[in-house]
Amino acid sequence: MNVKPRYIALLMALAVLLGAAGSYIGIEYFANGTEGQAKTEQYADKDADNFASLSEEEQKAFLQSMSGNADLKKVEQAFNVIQENYVEEVEKESLVEGAIQGMLDTLEDPYSVYMDPETMEQFNQSIESSFQGIGAEVSMVNDKVTIVAPIKGSPAEEAGLKPNDQILKVDGESVEGLDLYDAVLKIRGEKGTEVTLEIDRPGVSEPLNIDITRDDIPLETVYTDTKMVDGKKAGVIEITSFSEKTSDEFHEALEKLENDGMEGLIIDVRGNPGGLFTDVQEILKEFIPKEEVIVQVEDRNGEKERYLSDSGEKKDYPITVLMDEGSASASEILAATMQEAGGYELVGTKSFGKGTVQQALPMGDGSTIKLTLFKWLTPDGNWVHEKGIEPTVEVKQPEYFYTNPVEIEEPFEYNDNHEKVKNIQVMLKGLGHDPGRTDGYYSKETEAAVEAFQEEAGLEATGVVNQETGGKIEEAIIAEVRNEENDKQMQKAVEVLFQ
Repeated sequence: MNVKPRYIALLMALAVLLGAAGSYIGIEYFANGTEGQAKTEQYADKDADNFASLSEEEQKAFLQSMSGNADLKKVEQAFNVIQENYVEEVEKESLVEGAIQGMLDTLEDPYSVYMDPETMEQFNQSIESSFQGIGAEVSMVNDKVTIVAPIKGSPAEEAGLKPNDQILKVDGESVEGLDLYDAVLKIRGEKGTEVTLEIDRPGVSEPLNIDITRDDIPLETVYTDTKMVDGKKAGVIEITSFSEKTSDEFHEALEKLENDGMEGLIIDVRGNPGGLFTDVQEILKEFIPKEEVIVQVEDRNGEKERYLSDSGEKKDYPITVLMDEGSASASEILAATMQEAGGYELVGTKSFGKGTVQQALPMGDGSTIKLTLFKWLTPDGNWVHEKGIEPTVEVKQPEYFYTNPVEIEEPFEYNDNHEKVKNIQVMLKGLGHDPGRTDGYYSKETEAAVEAFQEEAGLEATGVVNQETGGKIEEAIIAEVRNEENDKQMQKAVEVLFQ
């Protein structure tokens, strides 16, 4: 486990990964649990955990029993009619996979998806210590390929992708009508290659074009730091996602910080899209007393199963949890449980709002359906789906953290009036050069602020924002965003910790 400072996303304080709430562009984590069962009445008395645990013969018997269903006769009839009579020859596999995709589409659930054998093979090849791509999590929201969060330190984070960005085009080609994994395959690529994403961003009237150079994406998930405040040592553990090794890394990090004499702990799950259901449970057992509820799971019949802590105890030091709009799924389980069962403060902004649990169900031919099987509920029985979790202490980052990448086709100058000017004005204000206004009108005060910046940056002081000046302004803002002294949310978390 490496010890690194937190690098916040370019022009933002949010994040989410192609993972728990959707799909990695390169890898995906499935929320698993022994509750994930796919049994027929024929296997009701078996102790099999799920469909995948059945033997090959049992899986075949299951599928054969399904084929006898009268409702499926109509599907079979349609299959035969199309295959035998359509004006052009149609591959059987295409019809079968189209039928499966169609069934999933009727669920209107962005988290229930189908991966054909080719996609699944690429997914399996990606489950390594790293993979290549842009490093972001996406999901399908209202039939739009939507960013849940970029991975910490990834090209997507560096380029300024934000939660809820909708991808319209990849290298000029529309992704409308594509399923999630077909879109993902267009975005992924080899290290060193470049991809251009056309983005529809909430609050921005015109689409943004963002160039991203693909790279190796490490899957390190736990980072530690310490901060001294008024002579007291605060330990910081940042969790970027919940993967197979996250809980082990977390226990190791916590033990080290405790041995080093920390007097308070901040758990940072900003930009964490979630991941394995089991891993977040193991982490929570460190803090939630034995026999207390960690999380509840509700099935389709409304029956609930409670998951209890079997080993934890209340720590003798204060704890706060940092979260934001990019905290989803397992991150929300951690935040909600720490607040409801532990009484700890939640600092930041409202979380993403994903309250369902998925499990991968292999189809026997290399393809897989990832299906939503359960709702998860907080210890108090609250369902946060599409609502998110409100912080107990709300803190936003400085306004310039939320600005957009600079796009300049024609230079910006006096008397211009549009959103891209507003974006530059917010940046200039964040850099200490007051533009006089931040409403998008390029005033004389804005012109003077540009001139002051240009002089400071060693550029010709024209008062006009061309590509060179815009690029320098963006570089300066990136540096400010990465400066830990500007992290207002972390500062507030430390303040709350020792108040």
